[in-house]
Amino acid sequence: MHRVIVVGGGAAGMMAAIQSAKKGNQVLLLEKNERLGKKLFITGKGRCNVTNGCDVEELFGKVVSNHRFLYSSFYSFTNLDAIDFFEELGVPLKRERGERIFPVSDHSSDIIRALEREMERLGVDVRLNTEVKSLMIEDQPAVRITGVKLNGGKSEKADSVIVTTGGLSYPSTGSTGDGFKWAKDVGHKVTELSPSLVPVHIKEDWCQQMMGLSLRNTGFKAMAGKKKIYEEQGELLFTHFGISGPVVLSFSAYAKKYLEKGITVILDLKPAM
Repeated sequence: MHRVIVVGGGAAGMMAAIQSAKKGNQVLLLEKNERLGKKLFITGKGRCNVTNGCDVEELFGKVVSNHRFLYSSFYSFTNLDAIDFFEELGVPLKRERGERIFPVSDHSSDIIRALEREMERLGVDVRLNTEVKSLMIEDQPAVRITGVKLNGGKSEKADSVIVTTGGLSYPSTGSTGDGFKWAKDVGHKVTELSPSLVPVHIKEDWCQQMMGLSLRNTGFKAMAGKKKIYEEQGELLFTHFGISGPVVLSFSAYAKKYLEKGITVILDLKPAM
């Protein structure tokens, strides 16, 4: 039996702990927050958009950059496998417009509880309020990970460490970029980071007057000069700083390299007419 430490108790960390425990490993999951799945809890406005029910090839078409990187992941555990996985854990799922998959209950907490129950069944040791400071690294005779150092001076040894600390997307939920530093420490190259799936700030101040207004089936087009960089139809929400909603979050992945030049967003409130 190998001892495996999983750092980070979000969706990826809980899934990693479950799959590792299923292979007969002794698993310790360390989470610095007071509860598991903090970001998962708020995803999909608290409803948790688990996956999409489309064909797996269609999923690759929605990956903005380097979709080949995900081939092995998607084909090893497809979106349909994910649906089966959660339903086998006792969470009935439903399909909504655009093949989006949600829990029937519309509660992300049901997904979190199902993952927690499965970890408990498999004997995963979960420790909350436990922050990892760094990885323990030996470089002789070759570089290898031997465990983790905790805040407070203690350490935990392991045969393997799985880092699932998230990115920089939502620091208040624990995604503070720790994993990028640890990756550098062991010699990995970290490419330039940029936001994706985020709301968009609008320089005009009239959005504040529209704050809270939610629109469905809105035609959304983004232009950088005369170049169209994105066009889609979907839900949009006005906020105190700009715009958000599913169609805006998807657009944000395409926006980075055009921001300095300036982007014009064109909304069509009645695209069917």
